[in-house]
Amino acid sequence: MKEQDTVLARVAALKATPTTKLKEQWTALFDRPAPPYNRRFLESRLAYRIQELAYGGLKPETVRRLEQLGEELDGGNIAVRRLRGSDIPIAGTRLIREYQGVEYTVTVMADGYEWQGRPYKSLSAIARAITGTRWNGLLFFGLKNRRRAA
Repeated sequence: MKEQDTVLARVAALKATPTTKLKEQWTALFDRPAPPYNRRFLESRLAYRIQELAYGGLKPETVRRLEQLGEELDGGNIAVRRLRGSDIPIAGTRLIREYQGVEYTVTVMADGYEWQGRPYKSLSAIARAITGTRWNGLLFFGLKNRRRAA
């Protein structure tokens, strides 16, 4: 059997592998315990790692180029980098949230958010200003549900 066939078989077998075994494979392949993420995440990262070990990872110049492109997109703002692209509404979007009988409207800007004519860096800061308590801004404005938040 060729190496390619073995790699393909290992990747295909991940779908039928019990989660406990996936976590054991994670520890063996990454040399650390598996993170507490969902099964689909574990499968995809394990599939990538199996192929990476068999065929090699990204070339250093590719990694540098990707990092450079990331810096150009987010300007070095780590908070923006941590958000998935699908979680970030496009500039100009108006977010409307009713809280305790009052309707609040926030406008998404290219570099943050605007509420009551003031700029904010995060939705969490606006949610805190509205409620007086700490909130995940994406949850408060309905951009993320509680299930996905974990």
